Amino acid sequence: MEIFRRFSIQRPEPKGELEHVNPFTLVVAVALSAQATDAGVNKATRALFKIADTPEKMLALGEDGVIAHIKTIGLYRNKAKNVIALCRMLIDDFGSQVPKTLEELTRLPGVGRKTANVVMSMAFGIPTLAVDTHVFRIGNRCLMAPGKTPDEVEEQFLKVIPEQYLFHAHHWLILHGRYTCKARKPECEHCVIADLCRSPEKTFDIPAPLVELPPQFIGEAAQ
Repeated sequence: MEIFRRFSIQRPEPKGELEHVNPFTLVVAVALSAQATDAGVNKATRALFKIADTPEKMLALGEDGVIAHIKTIGLYRNKAKNVIALCRMLIDDFGSQVPKTLEELTRLPGVGRKTANVVMSMAFGIPTLAVDTHVFRIGNRCLMAPGKTPDEVEEQFLKVIPEQYLFHAHHWLILHGRYTCKARKPECEHCVIADLCRSPEKTFDIPAPLVELPPQFIGEAAQ
């Protein structure tokens, strides 16, 4: 409760960093982001989404047209193939509309559980938890939600995240992992939950509190 209370103060309205204009372009952007950075995907899709913001327009480009825009992204050939196949399925099976359920979303080519959860949350406001590399790392490093697979980490997080914080939890964890609890060297000196963290990988060993917290971050659980 205290960890997510502090996250809510630090970032009251967290936003995903993948640029998109509608649920369709969000699905495409998230699918393209696998093994790529959000910044790299945004750079590649800005021009693409200006001319292809619907399944029909994207399908009209064909694989070669999609490749021409995303060739700076890793695995671009396979991703372009999946994007075109995804467009065909959206048109044929879903009336060109992005579905809202996990089961239907994961039917789409190139869309796994993580992508589906991101789309459900960002496009449709459904509280979900998408486990990407940052969320997986934090769950295990901080011992909040240890697990050997993303599904196990998701299951553990859903058991401990207070319901009132679930909607934003995905973005809080991703942004915390991207900018503070980094993979190679976590910046514990800048961490708002450092005194609550149980990680054996802390970059320095100082008894709690590890950081000087502003008054608004200090709750009853931390006093």
